[in-house]
Amino acid sequence: MMSAVQATPSRHKLAGFAGFAVASLVLIGLSAAGLTLLFRAPGDSTAIWTSAALGWLTQLAAFPAVRKLTASNLAVGWGIGTLVRFGTLLVYALVGAFVLKLSMTAALVSLALFYFVTMVIEPLFLRS
Repeated sequence: MMSAVQATPSRHKLAGFAGFAVASLVLIGLSAAGLTLLFRAPGDSTAIWTSAALGWLTQLAAFPAVRKLTASNLAVGWGIGTLVRFGTLLVYALVGAFVLKLSMTAALVSLALFYFVTMVIEPLFLRS
C-alpha cells in the first residue's frame, strides 16, 4: 500500500518580510525604470535611482515596526509608518537639494511614488 505524503498547511514561500522585500524591490524597480522614460533632463536618472534605493531601504526598515504596531492597533501602525515615510521625504528634500545636488522634481516625485506603490501592497504582507 502506498502512503501519501503528508501535506503541510498551504503557506506562501514569500510571505511576511521576505515577500514584502521582494515585491517592493520589483515594484520600485519597475516604477524607477518607467520614471526614467518620463524624466529625461540631465541628472534625473541619478535622482530617480537614488530615490529608489532610499525608498526601498526605508520601506524595509519601517515594515517590521509597522507590522508589530498593526498587530495591536491598525491605526497607530499605519500612522507611524506614514510619519516615518513623510519624515524621510522631508529630510530627503533638504539633503537632496543642498548636499547631494539632485534634480529635486525627479527625486521627490519618484520617492513619493515609490512610497505609494509599496504602501498599497504592504497590507498583503502585514498579516502573513
